[in-house]
Amino acid sequence: MERRDITKEMERARADFHQLLDSATSAELRAPTHGTKWTNEQLLFHMLFGYLLVRNLLPLVKTLSRLPAGISRGFAAALNAATRPFHQVNFIGSLGGSRVLGHERMERLMDHVVASLQRSLSRAREESLDRGMHFPVGWDPYFTDYMTVKEVYHYATQHYDHHRRQLTLASTAAAPT
Repeated sequence: MERRDITKEMERARADFHQLLDSATSAELRAPTHGTKWTNEQLLFHMLFGYLLVRNLLPLVKTLSRLPAGISRGFAAALNAATRPFHQVNFIGSLGGSRVLGHERMERLMDHVVASLQRSLSRAREESLDRGMHFPVGWDPYFTDYMTVKEVYHYATQHYDHHRRQLTLASTAAAPT
């Protein structure tokens, strides 16, 4: 995937996130989702969290990508060993995230994090986007054994789109383009 395509898909998700939060009723936000134990509101926070995760992962990926592959392979194995606690923290964090932030702050944070990712992606040198590291594949279905920096940028929207399909909001009848 090209840099400009990743930037466009992040922008699409950012606009979609606003539309979803702005058009949902309180009852819809409290309703359960398809295939998760979260409500729509909690899942929306989790979708935002995917972009926050990428922003915080990038320095780690950029650092480990410069070291021998065995180091990132060992790091990924250690993280895979902690998959169960990761999933528990991930679940619990999304339970209260939207209540702590509120919808307006969630929207502002989404704007901020997407803009930050787009800026860093636009400034990145092509050779740095092709570096990568091993990932804990047990943590997420979109993590592969080895991911480049460019693939990590793309991951945020893959994660977003995956969870968007699980929302039960009336406005999710139209799939993202």
